[in-house]
Amino acid sequence: MIHRSKAPLRIGLAGGGTDVSPYCDEFGGAILNTTISLNANATIERTSDGKICLEALDRDEQACFDWSENLPLNGHLDLLKGVYNRIQKDYPFNNGGFRLSTYVDAPAGSGLGTSSTLVVAIVGAFVEMLQLPLGEYDIAHYAYEIERSDLQLAGGRQDQYAATFGGVNYMEFYNNDKVIVNPLRIRQRYIDELENNLLLYYTSTSRESAKIIIEQSKNVTAKKSGSIEAMHHLKQQAQMMKEALLKGQLDEIGRILDIGFEQKRRMAAGINNELIDTIYETAKKNGASGGKISGAGGGGFMIFYCPGNTKYKVRTSLQQFGGQYRNYQFVKHGLKTWTV
Repeated sequence: MIHRSKAPLRIGLAGGGTDVSPYCDEFGGAILNTTISLNANATIERTSDGKICLEALDRDEQACFDWSENLPLNGHLDLLKGVYNRIQKDYPFNNGGFRLSTYVDAPAGSGLGTSSTLVVAIVGAFVEMLQLPLGEYDIAHYAYEIERSDLQLAGGRQDQYAATFGGVNYMEFYNNDKVIVNPLRIRQRYIDELENNLLLYYTSTSRESAKIIIEQSKNVTAKKSGSIEAMHHLKQQAQMMKEALLKGQLDEIGRILDIGFEQKRRMAAGINNELIDTIYETAKKNGASGGKISGAGGGGFMIFYCPGNTKYKVRTSLQQFGGQYRNYQFVKHGLKTWTV
């Protein structure tokens, strides 16, 4: 039997970084994001050879092991191993062997939540195979624990919940790992116009988000006022974005994104650099009213709000930087699992 799952990647529209401890534990965080038609995919095929075989098809990486309740973490396929180890610990099973295969539609380090979304997809495949009694909040929190506690990977909380729930959500983050996902009922014509005007641009550079996030967390712990004040503004940005979308004030979106771009660069070193700043200013000179770096920053994807028909001129103007724009659609679904 084959057990499959897929979970959508996300675009963060506002509030990015306020879902990271210790900021959200002390002050509470807020983020507005939406899932898109790029996915992390996972497939588990049962075998009878007593082997555990893992493969990341998009990265051309694979490894096979004799059946074991715990696979060694050594920097190779650790996301796949980490999920298996945790599932085996909490829901022990032995089905004679299996092959776990994964594929992600965007590069690692691209800022669309690829790692966390992949963990959600893998958890989903095991939930489907073992018929585990886990709901949406359970799966999202489980994926978060695997990444942050078991694998000790630095990061926030929004990606796991976006991938699991799907759609346009205003998310609130508090201490004790409390998360509230508020789905937004936005008129379809506003969603269509946002999708039409939002340009997704890949800078063709990836980055290691953990370093930026660790510095961001240290700045909060050290009570650095500039970094904390910037996060306060980004939390307000999420509230402003929510109101603009619900009321259809689409002309405000670029301005709100622009505010966030200025504030985010104050959170930690490495979020922006000369290339990112040049790309951003070029996009604005050619019609974009605002934009942002997706994810932790430093590279990866950027998004630009291009009112009217300005996205075509913006696209042309960015060709000189060697990046690529990506077609996408917003999707309402979160994690999907099935068996064939």
